[in-house]
Amino acid sequence: MNRRITLAAIALLGLSSLSAQDKKARYWEDFKQNVTLGGYVIGKASVSDEDLSASNKSHTNFDLRLVRVYAGGKMMDFKYNFQMEMNGVSGTSKERGPHIVDAWIEWCKYKYVNVKFGQFKRAFTFENPMHPWDIGMGSYSQLIDKLAGMNDRIGEHCCGGRDIGLQLQGDLFTRKSDGHSFLHYQVGVYNGQGINHGDENRGKDVIGGLWVVPVKDLAISAFGWGGSYTKNGITVDRNRFSCGVKYESRWTVRAEYALSQGHKISDYVAAEDGSLTVTGNDRSDAWYVLVGAPAGKRTKLYARWDVYRDYRTRDSQKSLYGASANYYLCKNLKLQANYNFTEDMASRGDKYYNSFDVQLYWRF
Repeated sequence: MNRRITLAAIALLGLSSLSAQDKKARYWEDFKQNVTLGGYVIGKASVSDEDLSASNKSHTNFDLRLVRVYAGGKMMDFKYNFQMEMNGVSGTSKERGPHIVDAWIEWCKYKYVNVKFGQFKRAFTFENPMHPWDIGMGSYSQLIDKLAGMNDRIGEHCCGGRDIGLQLQGDLFTRKSDGHSFLHYQVGVYNGQGINHGDENRGKDVIGGLWVVPVKDLAISAFGWGGSYTKNGITVDRNRFSCGVKYESRWTVRAEYALSQGHKISDYVAAEDGSLTVTGNDRSDAWYVLVGAPAGKRTKLYARWDVYRDYRTRDSQKSLYGASANYYLCKNLKLQANYNFTEDMASRGDKYYNSFDVQLYWRF
């Protein structure tokens, strides 16, 4: 009798082990099937009539704006993404040469609460998290560039609007008829030092946003950002507020305003005794209004008014009046023509000039 019980126990253990192996094999197959490998390239040719007599720069330029590769997907209740920027000169700067852009994993079992950890886009403004393909113009707005951490006004290294941290987000009150949620929230805690950098002070940046979506495709938002940034032993505040509206469908309407409080690193000057003095205004703001209209099955036209004021004054204001035409040769190949008239009141050189560029977007 005991021998029979022992043999039965051994058989059960074998079945249990086989079941675990089957589960492991299934999870591995799911992982392989859900991984997406790809990338994209944006090439640019530009010309400008800006007065460059005081420098050795050219009025024309060929440029690889972005070259990126990525791996992403979903396994069980987790989404993940890894992305690298490949253009730039390796060895000259760990920010400008090839480097990691995104590296995150997100638990997304429930629609009302997702948890993301790693390096990813800051939860600030509508436009910052958008893919370059979807902006409509040949560049992000000055608001995103200067006040969302692309090339931040305070002197932070180029971060592409990203940082390292932990974020919660979710959608609430979903309408069954069209599937849209009336409320979206997101809040994150970040180092505050940008991508590929550890924390340099005792504080953390807290960034959050709340979207109200009264009807499908239309969102009204408010965002807040409180934190600080440290460089060369100098710590500056970074306290910001943004609000905006967007409508994304065949037509596009997007408008945002942002206000920032906090000095630049360059505003501080060290004396011989080591003491610091600060100059300049610690307030800046920016806004843009963008409209996109379809012009056929493969073409979409955009216009944008884009303003940034480094010290919230007229003499520190830079305004761009732009237009863009996007033509989709196929799903993964797009040709874009961009024109901008620039009014730069802060420039010591040419304050008014025109620029034109053609960009080719290719993804694989």
